[in-house]
Amino acid sequence: MTSPQHLLSPPPARILIVDDQPANLQILGTILDQHGYDVVPAPDGPTALRRLAARPPDLVLLDVMMPGMDGFEVCRQIRTQRVLEDLPVIFLSAADDKEVIVRALECGGVDYVTKPFNSAELLGRVKTHLALKAARDRLRQLAQDKDELLGILAHDLKNALGSVQMSSQLLAERTESDARLHRLSLNIQEAADRTLAFVKQFLANTATERGLTLVPAAVDLSQTAADVVQEYARMARRKGIRLQMDPDPAPSSAVIHADPSALRQVLDNLVGNAIKFSPPDRAVHVSVTVAPSHVECRIRDEGPGFTDEDRARMFQRYGRLSARPTGNEPSTGLGLSIVRQLMTLLQAELQCDSVPGGGATFTLRFPRA
Repeated sequence: MTSPQHLLSPPPARILIVDDQPANLQILGTILDQHGYDVVPAPDGPTALRRLAARPPDLVLLDVMMPGMDGFEVCRQIRTQRVLEDLPVIFLSAADDKEVIVRALECGGVDYVTKPFNSAELLGRVKTHLALKAARDRLRQLAQDKDELLGILAHDLKNALGSVQMSSQLLAERTESDARLHRLSLNIQEAADRTLAFVKQFLANTATERGLTLVPAAVDLSQTAADVVQEYARMARRKGIRLQMDPDPAPSSAVIHADPSALRQVLDNLVGNAIKFSPPDRAVHVSVTVAPSHVECRIRDEGPGFTDEDRARMFQRYGRLSARPTGNEPSTGLGLSIVRQLMTLLQAELQCDSVPGGGATFTLRFPRA
């Protein structure tokens, strides 16, 4: 009868050995099998790649010199597959040549053992790289678990804040005759707005880090920009900022192919930032213009602009710039990083023109549909 302790023990590490010499496969297989490893032999590169595709191992022992496809090419093809990019590959070769060793490491190998090899040395290298891989896998899993937990919490918090936001708006409308209650309800509303903006940025950053799957559709950029302007109108009024949509002097179809959600997130961040960092009694202009080959959206503010130091780190995650929000709003340092990542995914151009003290203009350029 199998003991519970045995049931809980991890499966043996799976090692793929690639060598065109049957004697080497037998020697290596015997050594590794005696130490409890699950050994998978492959006599050539194409066979090795097929077995990698069928079931990725935990480590590869790869001969350099093989007819047809050599070890360098096998390793290069392994590194082109995302699921195998962290797979440790140890090269084996009779050539104790520094140029060969350098080439092996440059194409993606993590170590190099010369033939005839010492069994203790080989086993030591195998154990070390398997331990490193196991540590990386554990850290990656912990990071994924943390992101999933934070994502769930943030999503639930977003829903709760949405309810608080809606309730505070209704309360503010119904308490206008009572100055004290009206002010308290506005305070609740502003706090909910600030926290909800932070949560939305956190969720957007998490989504871009994990890799979004975009679903392009025909989108009217002018209408989307107008919707964003309308959504931020109350926030702008509260700060004494004029937010306006400038009409295109020669209007025509502003339809582009883009993921509507990603596009809306880009405009949300840029318009929200323009209001957040603009002093009172200034203006934020949003415009959409159509050219023969492309459609452009510009968000222009009259805020502090960007210094040379700001420009060097403005698209970095958590990059804090010299300007500070003018209404005590939260600033995560994620907004512009999210914008750049989303614009890259949308295969569109992003340009920033700014003079310190003279405001900033962000230009989004999309091919016409």
